[in-house]
Formats: sequence, structure tokens, C-alpha cells
Amino acid sequence: MAAPIEPYERASLELERPIQSSSHRILLSPVREVNDEIRSESIIRPAVEGVGQLLQVNRDASRSAARKYYLDQLDERNAVILFRCTGRDCGRSNVWANQIFNEARLYGRDINQDYLAAAYKDTDGVLHLVLVYTVTRGNQREYVWVEQLTTGPDAVVPGFSTGSARIRGPVIVSWSGGVTFQFDYDAAARRQLQEWSAEPGSQVLLNSYTVLGDDQSLADAMDRARQAADSLATLLGKSGVSREQIVPVIIGPAVRFEDPSRQGNRIEVKVVSQP
Repeated sequence: MAAPIEPYERASLELERPIQSSSHRILLSPVREVNDEIRSESIIRPAVEGVGQLLQVNRDASRSAARKYYLDQLDERNAVILFRCTGRDCGRSNVWANQIFNEARLYGRDINQDYLAAAYKDTDGVLHLVLVYTVTRGNQREYVWVEQLTTGPDAVVPGFSTGSARIRGPVIVSWSGGVTFQFDYDAAARRQLQEWSAEPGSQVLLNSYTVLGDDQSLADAMDRARQAADSLATLLGKSGVSREQIVPVIIGPAVRFEDPSRQGNRIEVKVVSQP
């Protein structure tokens, strides 16, 4: 099994908490609190074991440097970033601190926080999940919370493929409409695809799925999937993804998944890097 990522060296370890759970809550989208309930569009609850660490960043360092350290370590392990957010896009810091991580020292200003969730497989085939949350408190002290977890081989992790490390994604983009299309394509997903597709020679696969209506022909369903892929390709072009990089894969209703996050009219975007 791969050695865990060492704590950021320019920080002090304030707390280390063992984590062992048959249903550990991991958020892959911004958090909201509605009537004292945690709401997030994408939450997984795998069985995990591992450790959580609370770090206080030294005054001569910064949480941005700490975040970069963990991103570099994840990159060395060919990890896939499942979700990333910054500032108010993450939701309320109070909820992350007291409801998600159960650590009051992580409560800071909503604008001064960030979060990422990542996954990678080590050389033994063990799936690792890594969560990194950083925040600046009102007294200007900066903290980092890191969870390093392992989970079973049957765990379903949206956005992580067990195949080639050259294939990143999918980023799942739900859509609605017909003549014109509306896409559920937030800023975090846009930044993620921009980063992946910026690598020289990378190709962007648009795997387009549709639901077959009761009164709809297969040809019509396939045509809607094709039009949705063309519309998303145009949208991606406006955010810097070259049309020459894009490869539409029209699947329509031909393939079904049990995973609840992979249902309905959607385009699953994957990025394939050069060998």
C-alpha cells in the first residue's frame, strides 16, 4: 500500500483523528444547510478507514502554499481531482467546520476557504480518497484539515475511472431542452475541464446519453444526444477548449448504469492525455 502523504512541513499538527466508518460522508459539490440538514448535490458514503489531521499553518507560510503542497503530492500519485471549490462557491464555512468535519477551529470567513476531494489507486490497486480543506480564521490564523482514506474495491466514486491513468473524468454535465439546451455546468467543473484539456495533445470526449421517451423513436433519441453534444462543444469552445480537441461519442439510450449519479439526459466528459 502507498505511504500516506506527509503533513505539510511548515505547519504544526494540532490533532490527529482515526476515521473508520461504514458510511463516511464525502461531498463532491458545494454544501448547503436547509432546516438543519446538510444538502449537497453530490454526496458519496463509502466504507472507509484512515485518518484526519488538523494542521495550523506557520505564520511565515500560507494556506495557499499548503494547498499547493497537497496538490503536488496528489499529482505525483496521478490522482484525479473529483471536486474543487474556492471561497463562497464552497458554501458556508460554519457548515464545513461544525457539520462536515466536526472541528470548530476550521470556522472562518466564507470568502477565505477552499476544498478539494481527490482519488487515486496505488500500485497494489488500493483506492485512496484524499480531502483537503483550508481556511483563514477571523484572527488571521490559517488551518488545514486533511483526510486520507482507503476504501474497498467496489466503492462507486463519481468522476474516478479505474482504467488508464491517461483518462480523466467523467465530469457529468446534465442537460435539458431540445431546440436549445441548458447545461448544469458550474464554475468548478469548468475550471477542472480547462485544466485537464490544457495539456498538449489532450482530447475531450463528450459521451452523450439520453433517456428514451415512451413515444420517442430511437433515431430521435440519438439525434437529441448528437445535438446536445454539439451544443456543449460550442459552450466548451467559449471557455478555451479547441473544437479540434473535442470527440463526440453518441450513446443515447443504448447504455444504462446502476449508479444513481449516472442517470438521465447527460454528457459525461472525459479527457484523454497523450501517451
